[in-house]
Amino acid sequence: MQTRSSRYSAFWLLLCTMLAAAPLLARAETMIPRPPQVEARSYLLLDAKSGQVLVEHDANKELPPASLTKMMTAYLVEKEIQAGNIHEQDMVPISVKAWRMGGSRMFVKEGTQVPLIELLKGVIVQSGNDASVALAEYVAGSEDAFADLMNNQARQLGMEHTHFVNATGWPAENHYTTAHDLAWLARAIIRDYPEHYDIYAEKEFTYNGITQPNRNLLLWRDESVDGLKTGHTEEAGYCLVSSAKQGGMRLISVVMGTDSETARARESQKLLSYGFRFYETYEGYGAGDVLDTPKVWLGQADQVRLGLEEPLALTIPKGSRDQLKAEMSIQPELRAPIQKGQQYGTLTVRLGDEQLVQRPLVALESVDQAGFFARIWDHIVLFFKGLFS
Repeated sequence: MQTRSSRYSAFWLLLCTMLAAAPLLARAETMIPRPPQVEARSYLLLDAKSGQVLVEHDANKELPPASLTKMMTAYLVEKEIQAGNIHEQDMVPISVKAWRMGGSRMFVKEGTQVPLIELLKGVIVQSGNDASVALAEYVAGSEDAFADLMNNQARQLGMEHTHFVNATGWPAENHYTTAHDLAWLARAIIRDYPEHYDIYAEKEFTYNGITQPNRNLLLWRDESVDGLKTGHTEEAGYCLVSSAKQGGMRLISVVMGTDSETARARESQKLLSYGFRFYETYEGYGAGDVLDTPKVWLGQADQVRLGLEEPLALTIPKGSRDQLKAEMSIQPELRAPIQKGQQYGTLTVRLGDEQLVQRPLVALESVDQAGFFARIWDHIVLFFKGLFS
């Protein structure tokens, strides 16, 4: 039978053990295991909102992209539609070159005309080489000229290790990209042209009486997956750029150079599952949110609103939001004129002791100089303020 003193001793021993373990338990909530082993030549996992890379391996290795090339083809077509230069119901002529393309095809016929939106679906869902060439010729006059547009757009998107020779991904010398660049392109497709993004989730498309399935197996296996594109050649292997959304988090996965259609889906699923299991997207501040209103001297207004030019989103370990700390550093004695968009301070966000991001605080409005007498008065106040500071 236990005595009272022995019960007290056991209680205190248990309490001390729990207190000692508490820091470990708190840290365990935010511990991240090593990423999964992915069987691919190159791969990357990206948070689409924050732009933060969660997992990567040889992500800047220049590799043949096969039909992942068609993501840029579709992007440029969507860009031209938005600009009003072309329209979804335009009738696009089919050339002999387009009709003769081998590989994946939409099965358009030479000498016919096809609605542009049908060709865009043929590119995205069926990975049609014939549809890609037809659209390239319609937009730029020739596939070679269209490749120039592709390379210009790649540079604008920051795709520094990419060069296109054609609109299809047909094997060609000096035609390459990287997992990193493709993730950036996928992010741009989702961000810039959401009105066409639903096409990437379509499981099949029928044209001319022929129904073909989307080769992205994840569309059938995971309801959170809604894109984007598959690719395969003997040289490139089996490739997949996929995207999925759960709650407020969207992830983009790129795998290049797997050994089968099943493998590219399996390895992509590993990356997506890892990201959703252990990370979350925290949307901290929006573009234009007022974060501080410091005093302005010599101005027509006494204060100026400071904030961020772009939204701030962070990718953090799940369960770690309460460890986030934001600090602002504002330039002392702001004096008019204040220029809208100019930096007047810094926002720093830390997770515990780790600095995550540092962003410029900019003026959200301009402040012109005050009149002569108002400026004289502020100069006098600043003079005496300096004497006693």
